[in-house]
Amino acid sequence: MNKFFFIPATLALALGVAGCSRGDAAKNNPPVPVLVAQALATNVPVLIDPPPVGHVMPVSTVTIRPQVGGLISAVNFSEGAEVKSNDLLFVIDPRPMQAVLARDQAQLLNAQIQFDREQKLFDQKLVSQDEFDTSRSSRDELAATVRADELNLSFCEIHSPIDGRAGALQFHAGNVVKAPDDVLLTVNQIHPIYAAFAVAERYLPEIQKQMRGRPLAVTASYENLEGEAPAGELSFVDNSVDEATGTILLKAKFPNADGKLWPGQFVTISIQLDELTNAVVVPSQAVQVGQNGQFIYVVNAEQTVEMRPVKTGITFKNETVVPSGLKAGETVVTDGQLRLAPKMKVIFKVSDSAPKTSAP
Repeated sequence: MNKFFFIPATLALALGVAGCSRGDAAKNNPPVPVLVAQALATNVPVLIDPPPVGHVMPVSTVTIRPQVGGLISAVNFSEGAEVKSNDLLFVIDPRPMQAVLARDQAQLLNAQIQFDREQKLFDQKLVSQDEFDTSRSSRDELAATVRADELNLSFCEIHSPIDGRAGALQFHAGNVVKAPDDVLLTVNQIHPIYAAFAVAERYLPEIQKQMRGRPLAVTASYENLEGEAPAGELSFVDNSVDEATGTILLKAKFPNADGKLWPGQFVTISIQLDELTNAVVVPSQAVQVGQNGQFIYVVNAEQTVEMRPVKTGITFKNETVVPSGLKAGETVVTDGQLRLAPKMKVIFKVSDSAPKTSAP
């Protein structure tokens, strides 16, 4: 038995009007003000994402300790100052060492005189071999003592072994120091300087591959950084993966001529694995997500919009790579998408933060 369904005339009329109004909405509505930008073709670096956090460390750290004890008679540098290799840092009062050296030199002179006398007697066979050997041994022993005294006297002047920056003074002029227990100073080499950081082990094959052909570029940034981020190169890959974290330790070396990086500082590391050439990019805010995936509103020559499905790639500096679905030079909507529908007409507005220029 056939069943018939009747739709009231008023409902049918309403549905028809709704369909017509939906189809005509794009034509009848006033133009929507939007911000736009052009898709560009440019080179985009491929970075490790998310960027790892590292800490800055000196290439070399030297702890200065006295090799002889005594009174510090002079400090020849300022705390925190740059020092050069072989710069005189401390002077320990040399007078006690000079007195010891003078005493032992006098004893050596006497021993030499005694040996010369024994030598003549031995040649005349007037003394035994044992007496001659004892005299020679005494002379040689005193000669070694004098050399040790001269070395100890040289230790009274403490020089910097490296170029670097001096830390805080632990002992000042007038203090008596004990060798080798007391730490006088720490010198850090900061030109160049290291940044140590860890990345997930999944990046290791690509890092090893890229390092075979060229140095890997690295930059370091931090809060309140002024100017360009310090640039360096990856210089060290650890020989094992940390089993507990699944990461591997890396180090990058930075020239640090301007001293922007400081030992102990925490930095965000950008490490470039590769580079995409002539990639199509748009401002990241142009990419929208709908029920069917990602899309971008593209503005045509008549200033109406098209909802264009796209596939996106990496993001760099608030710009997203669009490998497919968009061409360089096309105009895309970056703000005002919530009020748009396909085929709607738009007018271009100017961002409050942008200079007042004419629309594209």
